[in-house]
Amino acid sequence: MWLFHFLIQPFLEYDFMRRALAGAFALSFAAGPMGVFLVLRRLSLMGDAMAHAILPGVAVGFLTAGLSLTAMTIGGMVTGLVVALLAGAVSRWTPQREDASFAAFYLVSLGLGVLLVSLRGSNMDLIHVLFGTVLGLDDSALLLVTSAASITLISLAIIFRPLVLECLDPQFLRGQGAAGTVIHMVFLVLLVLTMVSGFQVLGTLMVVGIMMLPATAARFWVGTVGRQMVLAAAFGALSSYAGLLCSYHVNVPASPAIILAAGCVYFLSVCLGPQGGLFRAARQARDRRQRLARIPE
Repeated sequence: MWLFHFLIQPFLEYDFMRRALAGAFALSFAAGPMGVFLVLRRLSLMGDAMAHAILPGVAVGFLTAGLSLTAMTIGGMVTGLVVALLAGAVSRWTPQREDASFAAFYLVSLGLGVLLVSLRGSNMDLIHVLFGTVLGLDDSALLLVTSAASITLISLAIIFRPLVLECLDPQFLRGQGAAGTVIHMVFLVLLVLTMVSGFQVLGTLMVVGIMMLPATAARFWVGTVGRQMVLAAAFGALSSYAGLLCSYHVNVPASPAIILAAGCVYFLSVCLGPQGGLFRAARQARDRRQRLARIPE
């Protein structure tokens, strides 16, 4: 009975806990698969760049309409898409690599966003934008997150094969015409959509954690892209559940608790994962030494 009270009762007793869990689950189901493709493209830090890129638009929405979900969402989408398109254009039309162009735009966006929020808001307003309010999700925020997650998952299912090909061999897909550019831009739009919908849940600084940590953890357990996407979503959901429980019972902020839970999943995967985990590598090295020791001189 005590296990039921510890693991289940908070979500049965409190409506805000159920909303937080539903919003975090929806975000995890979309963010995890997106993170897998960022890892596949060796652009893991792009998620962090895009999370900061939406900040100026969110800040403009906040300055014009206060804590309005609609205004901040529209502003975040506009600035996120502008930064994504500009960084993509710079990487294609100049010798600069894509990660470097995203880093440059993200630093400018971060500084501009914090400046704009600081012009009018209090410290609590800035914390709300940067770290989210997962325990304060209302119907409109929950609808936004679930709708964005549904659009992202359906779109990924449609473009799955060309997107994998674009990640593995972008030059080949570009050689087939404009398909490579279109697929890449669609992926960037989905990335911005996930970030914008997730800032209400975990904030612009924390949302990238639920995208990248489960994705990098999944890499240590399974080898195929499809299985990594499923496992990343499951790890994100598990981290959300564990983080919310920790927040409730220990009385700590929910957003960092969720990210720290995802970090624990990642470190366990690094140690125990069968696909290149430390324990597996150590066991293989020991077996190799034993086989070499049996070989007669």
